Amino acid sequence: MNKAEVLQNSRLFAGLLPEESEMLADLCQAKRLPAGEVVFEQDEPGDSLCLLVEGEVDIIRKRTDGSGRVIASLSAPDFFGEMSLVDKEPRSATVRARTETSLLCLSNKNLQSFARVYKNAFTLVVINISRVLSARLRETNEKLASKL
Repeated sequence: MNKAEVLQNSRLFAGLLPEESEMLADLCQAKRLPAGEVVFEQDEPGDSLCLLVEGEVDIIRKRTDGSGRVIASLSAPDFFGEMSLVDKEPRSATVRARTETSLLCLSNKNLQSFARVYKNAFTLVVINISRVLSARLRETNEKLASKL
């Protein structure tokens, strides 16, 4: 499967036309990581999101005592890192490859290049990100409510 096909199979890029997916694919950087390697650390600056092509990652949140807790595990075609892309805040968690992992990473700079060419498609991507963030917040709300 080529990079554009991978993007088309992700809910993040759902609804894009083939030529839009092709341009985004060209803007994505492919990365392969061995199991155990950190993709990025909590609190470091973030300016990109990553789409899982193959493999699994753990999302790890540091506790006040410095230890880490896995708060989620993701597998292809999930994605992560979108929060820092949207709000330009430091990374909210560490992401570590659980298995050998293949990623497509899209930087804010490259997403802005895409926006200049395909304004409507960019808007669709932002709406898709918003939908996923909303769904994740609802899931978190449910988990918190069940603990009350």
